[in-house]
Amino acid sequence: MSPDGPQDDELYGGSGQTRTRLPESSGARRPGRSPSRSLVTVVGVVVLLIAAIAFANRGTDDTSGGSEPSGTKPAAAPTAPTGAKPVSSGFAHDEQGAQSAAANYAVQLGSADMFDKAKRDGIVDDVYTPSAADARRGDLDKVYSSEGFLTGIGLNKDGSAPKGNTFVSRTIPVGTKTTAYKGDSATVSIWYSSLFGLAGEGTQNPVSESWYTNSYKLRWVDGDWKVEDFTQKDGPVPVGRDQRASTADDMAKAVKEYGGFSYAR
Repeated sequence: MSPDGPQDDELYGGSGQTRTRLPESSGARRPGRSPSRSLVTVVGVVVLLIAAIAFANRGTDDTSGGSEPSGTKPAAAPTAPTGAKPVSSGFAHDEQGAQSAAANYAVQLGSADMFDKAKRDGIVDDVYTPSAADARRGDLDKVYSSEGFLTGIGLNKDGSAPKGNTFVSRTIPVGTKTTAYKGDSATVSIWYSSLFGLAGEGTQNPVSESWYTNSYKLRWVDGDWKVEDFTQKDGPVPVGRDQRASTADDMAKAVKEYGGFSYAR
């Protein structure tokens, strides 16, 4: 989502110390920055937190049962994340609970659900402290309703994917660690990979992989961990294996059949 070129042109910052780079796609240059730097800036808050929903976009299971006719294939599962919520009343009030919260919030804030107004509002309420949610909601709405931003990443002006394409935006946590913990506050770093782009023939923004580390500042609020702020940096980036990239059809099929996860741990 960032233009090719110097790092300053690729990084967008949120409020405070928040700095986030959106996943880059290979094969095409990103559009230049919008005249409104503050608008593009907030995109950082988006993709990772954005940087991270899956809460409102659960797939529906086929419970009809019975055997399938010979020669037919099972229907592709929705691309919605799957999995039941692992806790009934928030994450545990300890270091592990803070790590779990950070990992799952990254997944939510890096999901395609952020491009849907109703789902985005739910994510913001679930992830941020009340004060942080109020401060960022308006900026996020401006970003996700910006035609320039949407068309720049290959989507239609209304935020939908072009015909024959599947929009992919997923965060895959690799590991977490607590860097500070004291009572009702914690700072957690999460290392993750990100898949972002359009799966389909002829796309100028094919799905590509990026690696980042986010540091989340969390606060215990009303019986759960919530995000106050976060920062982001590149990597660590593993050495790529000598694997041939999949075709657009194979990528689109995988995205449709593998719905991802609602929760990271």
